[in-house]
Amino acid sequence: MHAIYLAIASIIAFSTTLISLRSWIDTALRFGFVGKDMNKPDKPEVAEAGGVWVALGASFGLMTLVALHRYIDGSLYNFTELSSLITLLFMVSFIGFLDDILGWKKGLRIWQRVVFSALLSIPLVIIKAGVSTMSLPFIGKVNFGILYPLVLVPIGVMGASNAFNMIAGYNGLEASMGILLMAFTSLYAYYRGITYIGDAAIIMLFALMAFLYYNKYPAKVFPGNSLTYGFGAYYAALVILGDFERYGILLFSLYFVELLLFLRGLRHGVYKENYGKVNPDYSLEPPYERIYSLTHFAILVLKKIRGKATEKSVVLFIVSLQAIIGLIVSLYFILIGPL
Repeated sequence: MHAIYLAIASIIAFSTTLISLRSWIDTALRFGFVGKDMNKPDKPEVAEAGGVWVALGASFGLMTLVALHRYIDGSLYNFTELSSLITLLFMVSFIGFLDDILGWKKGLRIWQRVVFSALLSIPLVIIKAGVSTMSLPFIGKVNFGILYPLVLVPIGVMGASNAFNMIAGYNGLEASMGILLMAFTSLYAYYRGITYIGDAAIIMLFALMAFLYYNKYPAKVFPGNSLTYGFGAYYAALVILGDFERYGILLFSLYFVELLLFLRGLRHGVYKENYGKVNPDYSLEPPYERIYSLTHFAILVLKKIRGKATEKSVVLFIVSLQAIIGLIVSLYFILIGPL
């Protein structure tokens, strides 16, 4: 019966997100809550902050899963953990939505985003999520004790929620990356026998698939920080609750590369943007002389291989990198074992 419950919950997540977005796009355009699509020559206006409806859809899906178990089986299916997950998703997505409302480059300051995302990890802190003993390379097992839920968990949530926002700015990119991260997370969670984590990942995956329907090229809605912050925190929570931090960090490795490129830009006095320089034929040119983002790297590689880079090809290139990393990491952890 559980497979049927999960299927119903996933359909609820997908349909809630899809229906909500359809109404939101019209409303956002009517009231001028829009942003410019920077990778198009004419910079068309597109509805903003669609990510808040992904949070709503995923939350409804999770609540449906809990309700089906409660009313049909009479069991509380990981109620504490899933309730904390829903609360965290809503709280962090709200901060992202607030940032979206205040406007691009006028929203919350970087230090405010960092502080808020760390503080909003409290749903995980109060249930003492995760396991305080971790195996570290070259050191072995270390028991962090009370420091794990009080310090390391907020750092993990803060880091992932802000990092997921870094590889963005192209139609379908954030949603596609999120779908892959959820697919590999669910695969590993089910392999480890942590069923509710796999279920939560599948439900979010379906919400993101509904969002991608409207966000794919040419986008009718942007994710906004309400998606990137909320999803990043959600991903961190799944990894923490599932106690597979090493797997989660390696799966997230492209975002560490993006951070290094971002810091390189700061060292050169450049606060980089991911967008390319747009030609009249919709092809893209590198925006800087040096590479300060994976999107810049993708543009350069595609120009050398294909002669030109487009928004769709840049997204496909980066998503392919994530898929390759996901396959390598998953096969290693499943066939050989954790590092």
